[in-house]
Amino acid sequence: MSELENRLKAAIRAVPDFPKPGILFRDITPVLEDAALCNAAVEGFRRALAAQRIDAIAGIESRGFLFGMPLAMAMGIPFVTVRKKGKLPWKTVSYSYDLEYGSAEVEMHVDSVRPGMRVMVHDDLLATGGTAAAAAELIRLQGGTVAAFSFLIELSFLNGMDRLTPYGADVVRLVTY
Repeated sequence: MSELENRLKAAIRAVPDFPKPGILFRDITPVLEDAALCNAAVEGFRRALAAQRIDAIAGIESRGFLFGMPLAMAMGIPFVTVRKKGKLPWKTVSYSYDLEYGSAEVEMHVDSVRPGMRVMVHDDLLATGGTAAAAAELIRLQGGTVAAFSFLIELSFLNGMDRLTPYGADVVRLVTY
């Protein structure tokens, strides 16, 4: 385990029975309250992705914005927002996907990804992989390529990597439970 992973694990709070009984919620609020640790996380992502050609980062609402935007700034590339349906003010492309109980829909502006762009999908947490895969489909619908995925945390026991494998992209995660 890396020093960064140790520091992050020491800061991430485990909250039992949230948002419902039986769930152990991984709360990143203490990480966000530590500027030095946030900077170290962004640098950890940047180093892990240094060999990749990435033209933009697509951050998933809302916690994917927290590290996705600073990472895009550190890499000198655009940041693209992936939001829940109805939250973006201009023309959008959308993708609907199934959840355990029901469905959800995410969207981005139609001009956020141009054909041939290599875009990395970023979120705070990889659980089942459904939302990250939906964001990847938005990128593909606009002619882009998924260059990589990145997450602050992976909950490996939920097998989210299985949903991302078909994209053939590297997956960076700083902490794995």
